[in-house]
Amino acid sequence: MQGLLAVSRLVDRVNQEIGRAVSWLILAAVLVSSTNATVRYLFDTSSNGWLELQWYLFAAVFLLAAGYTLLRNEHVRIDIVISRLSPRGRAWIDIIGGLLFLLPMALLIMYLSWPGFVESYRLHEVSADAGGLLRWPARLLIPVGFFLLSAQGISEIIKRIAFLAGAGPDPTEKTIDPHTEHAGN
Repeated sequence: MQGLLAVSRLVDRVNQEIGRAVSWLILAAVLVSSTNATVRYLFDTSSNGWLELQWYLFAAVFLLAAGYTLLRNEHVRIDIVISRLSPRGRAWIDIIGGLLFLLPMALLIMYLSWPGFVESYRLHEVSADAGGLLRWPARLLIPVGFFLLSAQGISEIIKRIAFLAGAGPDPTEKTIDPHTEHAGN
């Protein structure tokens, strides 16, 4: 069990660092968006490439931070139901949900999106819009994001099994993150 928990800690650390790094892309998206709007209004010109860059940045944040969001236990769920369960009941729900829903969905999307990325890369696919960007970087975000989500899903399942076996703390307990200074995992 200790080996699996070490793998879980590694996955947690990777998603923590990626989540923190990706959060800066929100600032980049805001700067690109505001610069694009300012240039459009002041000089009556714009570029589809800048609009697409905004979309790519948003997609990167959304997809690459999905594992980080799961690590922090902040995905949408039905808290009114799960909050009434004991910690062991919550752990079982998370294990079953992870095994039956999260992992199959994430692995399937990762598997199905990979050929689209490979084909886009092979063809050097470019947006059909004038001044558009290469498409393969955005297409790569999908399998990478779902890989990170899958890895975090496995990590969460490991932590909950360890908790049920008495080999670890309750992973759903909120703790203070010294880096963000607010409650979270």
